[in-house]
Amino acid sequence: MRVAYFSPMPPERTGVADYSALLVPALGEKVELTVARRGSKRVPRGTDVALYHVGNNPDAHAWIVDALRRRPGVVVLHDFVLHHLVAGMTVGRRDGHGYLGAMEREHGVVGRLLAHGVLDKRIPPIWESRPADFPLPWFVLDQATSLVVHSATVRDHVRSAGYERPISVVPHPAWPVPEVAPERVGDGPVVGCFGVVNASKRIPELLRAFSTVRERRPDATLLLVGPTSPGFDLDRRLQRLGLDEAGLVRESWIDEMRLWRLLAGVDVCVNLRHPTMGETSGSVIRSLTLGKPLVVSDVGWFSELPDEVAVKIPVDETESEMLASALELLVTRDDVREAMGRAAGALARRDHDLERVAELYAAALERSAGGEAVNEAVLRDVSRAAADVGISPDAAEAGEIARRLAEVELGR
Repeated sequence: MRVAYFSPMPPERTGVADYSALLVPALGEKVELTVARRGSKRVPRGTDVALYHVGNNPDAHAWIVDALRRRPGVVVLHDFVLHHLVAGMTVGRRDGHGYLGAMEREHGVVGRLLAHGVLDKRIPPIWESRPADFPLPWFVLDQATSLVVHSATVRDHVRSAGYERPISVVPHPAWPVPEVAPERVGDGPVVGCFGVVNASKRIPELLRAFSTVRERRPDATLLLVGPTSPGFDLDRRLQRLGLDEAGLVRESWIDEMRLWRLLAGVDVCVNLRHPTMGETSGSVIRSLTLGKPLVVSDVGWFSELPDEVAVKIPVDETESEMLASALELLVTRDDVREAMGRAAGALARRDHDLERVAELYAAALERSAGGEAVNEAVLRDVSRAAADVGISPDAAEAGEIARRLAEVELGR
C-alpha cells in the first residue's frame, strides 16, 4: 500500500513534528511511505491513500489543509478545536468572507455576527478569547474520508458534530527512552511542568499551589520548561507569590536529549490544561515511559488516563486547593510515587507501544483504501483465528478481542 504522508517534520518546533519523526520509521515498515516536503500540495502518482496530520497551528498545518483540499484523504486530527487554524487560513490570508462563511456554517447567524464583530474590531478575536466555544472542525472534516484520533473524547466530539465516516482511535505512540543520566535541579523533591507557559496550562494555579507546598517542604523545587507565551507576565506572578531562585528553575527551549535528562530528574510531572483543544500531550506520554507520577486536569483526554497513573484535578473553585493537596501528597510519600510510577510505565508499554500504534495506523489506512471489503476480511480472519485456538464467544479472551476491534471501530 502506497501512502503519501503530510506532516510537519523536524527541525520544526512542534509536537506533531516530533510525533511524526517517531512514527514514520515504524509505519514505513508496514506501508510504502512518501513523506511530502513542507509546502507541497501534490500527492504522488500511484498513491493509494494520503494521510494528513492536522493541528490547530496555522504556521505548521495550513499547507497540509491546502493539500487535503486538492485530494481528500485520511486526517489525523491532533486537535478538535481548529479555530486558530481557520483564522490563520482565512483572516490571516485576508479572506474575511471565508471566516464569515466558516462561522456561519457551524454556528449559524450568531456565528456570522460574531465573526463580523471580530473583523470590525468591535470584539476581541474569538480564537484568543473563546476558541473552545467555536471549534470549527468542519473546516477540515469535509475533506476527511476517515479520521485517526488519539482519544475517545475527540471521537465522541466528532460524532456529536455529525461526522459519520470511519474513525479509528489510535493511542499516541511512546518514545523509546534514551540512555541518559537524570539531571536534578534541586536537592529536595522536584515537580516538573513541561510545555508552553501560559494561562491555559493553568500556570497561575500551579504557582499558587506550589507556594503552599513550599511552606511545608521548603526544599521542594518547581521546574518550568518551555517558552513563555506573549503577554503572560511570569515574572510578576512569581514576585507576587514570593517564589525565588531557590524554589524555581526556569528553562525555555531545550534540545531533545536535555529534555529527557530533565524529565528523568523530576519526581512528579504536572500537565494541567483548560480549556482543552482536544489535544493529547506528548510530554505526558514521555512522562509515562519514564515511570513518573502525573498530576493533570480532569478534562478531555487527560480524564481518560487511569487513576493509578494520574491524580486528576477538577477545573472548578476547588482547583487550587486540590492541586496543592495532590502535590503535597506526591512530594512527601515515596511509596505513592513509586506505585504510580510502576503503573505509568506499564501503561506506556501496554497501550502506547510504537509497534502497536503503527499496526493500528496501517489498519486504518487499509480500511480507507479498501473500504468495507477490508473490514469484512479483517473480521473474518480474526474470527477464524480465534476459533482455531479454541476461543469461544463467551470467553474472557473474546471480550478483549472485541475491545481491541472496537478501538478501530470494527465489530460490535
